[in-house]
Amino acid sequence: MSTADRLPRLLALVPYLMSHPGAQVPEVAKVFGLTEKQLIDDLQLVWMCGLPGHTPGDLIDVSWDGGEIIIDNADTIARPLRLAVDEASALLVALRMLAELPEFGDRDALSRVIAKLERAAGEAAAVVSSQVAVEVDAAPDALPTVNEALRRRRRLSLRYYVPGRDEITPREVDPMRLVMVDGRSYLSGWCYRAEAVRLFRLDRMLTVDVLDVPADPPAGAEPGEVTPGVFRPSPTDEMVELELTPAGRWVAEYYPCEEVTELGEGRLRVALRARDQGWLVRLALRLGDTGRVLSPASLAASVREAAASALKLYESV
Repeated sequence: MSTADRLPRLLALVPYLMSHPGAQVPEVAKVFGLTEKQLIDDLQLVWMCGLPGHTPGDLIDVSWDGGEIIIDNADTIARPLRLAVDEASALLVALRMLAELPEFGDRDALSRVIAKLERAAGEAAAVVSSQVAVEVDAAPDALPTVNEALRRRRRLSLRYYVPGRDEITPREVDPMRLVMVDGRSYLSGWCYRAEAVRLFRLDRMLTVDVLDVPADPPAGAEPGEVTPGVFRPSPTDEMVELELTPAGRWVAEYYPCEEVTELGEGRLRVALRARDQGWLVRLALRLGDTGRVLSPASLAASVREAAASALKLYESV
């Protein structure tokens, strides 16, 4: 049995035993759909769990002599896990957004999950999450249209949103393949505007049409390898240095950094390349006091200007 199956059961087993003192092994095994041997294996694992320190006073005390299960020193997890209102609301918003994506297939199962979560989360989370909507203005037929172009080997005409420049650009693309990266669908194809192979997220295609022109990528054009990630900077892109506090270390995990230097006390200095300074300004503003721009000076000045402009908006309210 996998750890992913076992951990949720153990987290439910301890609160159950705490609320049912003296429960019998056969009875508990039946409740959890286990054999008695599987339940004993779980109890042996519970007996080795507890708080940091790992001394006898830190570990959960459990015994099952004579078939009666007695558990003690487990007050820290005596209640089943509960989602807070903000956690349940965020999860509901994300699930509703997932249901709207054109490539998602099993909407019936997802609808059942959303309904169960709403019942479990209570009225407060359901009300909050229903007031928040994430709208994707992508062409609803993007996936079937791209699939048709791939099948017929025809060129595509796109109106594509580029978030880094906050602009919509027309593109003509010879499709090469569909790929899935981090749960999102991308079209890999030869872009005549960039004169290179590019990846296009399907949920950023505002319109997509199949042209009556054969797809004919240049000889030697190959779909890029996406294992290292979708974004791979060019050596000609501007190098940026950031200093990050422990709360800002996530930047080194989410973005491809060329250099990462430990500064002590959890702080990092990272160097990364980016082809659009507007994206970097937004990243710096998002970091707030968990990061600062070391170089270039022009980026630091742009961040100060953007922050000052945002503060003025608050002053006018």
